[in-house]
Amino acid sequence: MSTGRLIAIGDIHGCAVEFAELLAKLQLQPADRLVLLGDLINRGPAPCLVLDLARANRALCLLGNHELRLLRFHRSGDASLLRDDDRATAAALRPADWALLAAMPLTHFDEALNTVFVHGGFQPGTPWQRQPAEVVTRIQVIDPQGRPCKRTESPGSPIWADFWSGPPFVVYGHTSRPTVHKLKWSLCLDTACVAGGHLSAYILPERRLVQVKARRRYWPQP
Repeated sequence: MSTGRLIAIGDIHGCAVEFAELLAKLQLQPADRLVLLGDLINRGPAPCLVLDLARANRALCLLGNHELRLLRFHRSGDASLLRDDDRATAAALRPADWALLAAMPLTHFDEALNTVFVHGGFQPGTPWQRQPAEVVTRIQVIDPQGRPCKRTESPGSPIWADFWSGPPFVVYGHTSRPTVHKLKWSLCLDTACVAGGHLSAYILPERRLVQVKARRRYWPQP
């Protein structure tokens, strides 16, 4: 059983300089485990360097909606699946990068901490282990009909975490906010680094936050 720390980091979105700065602040030790909560790529300036840093630090990288969309394009060749910010990333990714994306799990559960890590979240009322990629990488809110949606699809609807009563405790990203959003049974670490916010890490079991400020706003383009 590992005696090191478990460190989760929110959405990096190609912000390699900030990722490297955060890693330096964390001072990783050999026994530490690093979990990246998906959306490592797109929007920011250096997605390939982010993936290089993830590999160099033996990170467990979870599948985000941006990785999922690029994988679907890569497997199908259907360019209509791509959004504008996908195209440069798709052109830059190397064979080892595509292999890394293809190997990304949807979740990581730590039994000792009774905590599950995921990119987007879960639909309350359904066992988290049985929820598909389309839900757990995209969910942000629950619409009036009880369906999982993104915020843009159902403006004003409550976030899924408002209905999550646990256990397990959930550490997630995807729903960006100016600050870390903590409820009794969940913690959101997407603090909008790529939009000029912060890149946030959560250290367990000590429950400590470490952040770095974005050097600038990369997206939307100033």
